[in-house]
Amino acid sequence: MVFGEKKKAARAVGSVETLIGSQVRIRGDLEFSGGLYVDGAIEGAVTAASDASGAVLTLAEAGRIEGEVRAPVILLNGTLIGDVHASQRVELGPTARVEGNIYYTVVEMMAGATLTGRLIHSDGKPRQLTGPGSDEQTAG
Repeated sequence: MVFGEKKKAARAVGSVETLIGSQVRIRGDLEFSGGLYVDGAIEGAVTAASDASGAVLTLAEAGRIEGEVRAPVILLNGTLIGDVHASQRVELGPTARVEGNIYYTVVEMMAGATLTGRLIHSDGKPRQLTGPGSDEQTAG
């Protein structure tokens, strides 16, 4: 391997093909492939194309999405109101604000991030853990 080759490969995986700037507001659903960087606002669902296994959605600190989000890799630093579905990985940065459930395979949450909703592992389903009629009481 040539010196610097690995760095180029890593850059290609995380590259940005589409940028939604801070002055842009989109009303409607958006489908993307490759890298999508959102610094503006989107009101609608944001979904990676079904054949885009390497798609990465990055929500910048000033960015805002109001709608469901579906992508293999989702990096959140801004405000998201809606459910998040990450088939590979979701990362919540220290300035992330999420109001909705996060369906994940792997999750990383930095100190300072807030989540008003549930973290639900993609292989599992929500369970009631305590209280009358809980799954633990009925299993025993």
